[in-house]
Amino acid sequence: METHTFFLQLLIILLSARVLAELAVSLAMPAVIGELVAGVLLGPSLFNVVEPTDMLRLMAEIGIILLLFSVGLETDVRRLIGTGRQSMVVALLGFFAPFLLGFSVSYQFFGLPLLVSLFIGGTLTATSIGITVRVLSDIGRQQQKEGQIVLGAAVLDDVLGVVLLALLYEFSIGGGVSMANASRVLLFVLLFFLLAPVAARLIAIIIKNRQDKPHIPGLIPTSIVSLVLFFAWLAHAVGAPELLGGFAAGLALSRRFFLPFGLALHNDPAFAQRINDRMQPIVQLFTPIFFVMVGLSINLREIDWSSGFVWSFSALLFVVALAGKFVGAVLIDQSWPSRIIIGLSMVPRGEVGLVFAELGHISGIFNNEVHAVMVIVIALTTLMSPFTIKGFYSRYGQHFEPHPDK
Repeated sequence: METHTFFLQLLIILLSARVLAELAVSLAMPAVIGELVAGVLLGPSLFNVVEPTDMLRLMAEIGIILLLFSVGLETDVRRLIGTGRQSMVVALLGFFAPFLLGFSVSYQFFGLPLLVSLFIGGTLTATSIGITVRVLSDIGRQQQKEGQIVLGAAVLDDVLGVVLLALLYEFSIGGGVSMANASRVLLFVLLFFLLAPVAARLIAIIIKNRQDKPHIPGLIPTSIVSLVLFFAWLAHAVGAPELLGGFAAGLALSRRFFLPFGLALHNDPAFAQRINDRMQPIVQLFTPIFFVMVGLSINLREIDWSSGFVWSFSALLFVVALAGKFVGAVLIDQSWPSRIIIGLSMVPRGEVGLVFAELGHISGIFNNEVHAVMVIVIALTTLMSPFTIKGFYSRYGQHFEPHPDK
């Protein structure tokens, strides 16, 4: 591709993603839906004006690494500890139930290969903490009991999801399921999460000592992006997906990251917030490219929409996606309205589910039909949750504790 053509296509991607994201938010939908639709419109499904070139794929890869860094940076492990057993129950059952149900439906009922079924189950484990936090914040319930349980569960869900993603990535590049490779990846993940906070903390100390001295502007974003890229390279070097490095870097620099055996590294909350503020423009520039690329990779024209497989598989996986996240919520000691809200809040897959689906697609595990089914299910769960949560609070708000400001 010639340079001027690349510039034009990047211009189209960024502008269309922004316009449709703004439109989605104005319609009370998550911005990621607008960005996904932008890709579908620009790609082979409709207008076919943008070709997913290697350069665009590379920029999308940077975007998803930075997105996972942002998720890790906003993760507060204290939420999980503060809400204790109830968050653990919601998170663990909300992780394993969709995984096992999705795998069983794919492998037993539809006869899909083992690795494909594992990827499908893994995709259904995801919970988009960003969408959940945004919805609960909009209605002023983020600091209430049910909100704290959801946020604590979503933290653990994120960590488990990234570990599972590392395992599935190893299986995809290794050509199949291997316990030896799985053990090696798990050992790496453990060491990575133990050592990452130490390395990140040392770099943070250097940045803090230099930030108040005369220097060229841009010290924080340059240093943090370098750290994220180094962690991404290190993750790949030992056989894990690069995005694991981004997540680990963000988690290590978050407001508080607990290590095993009671050891904790205490970060300066103001400094962590400063990092977040300086990094957000970079994250928001690159991450829409990833979601547009997801839409570009879908060719709706190649899917046989008269096929019973597409419709039945989508419907059944959608039911599994809903039921799997409600299992843990139903079993905790809360009122039924709170259990319903907790279950609904864990449903949206959002950007996290799209990461799983896209990894399965680019690695050749998902064919076009299975990939389209997964995107449909992710989009439906992501779309329905904000509306159902807000509607439920509007109708049954009297059954919850009053907002602290009231």
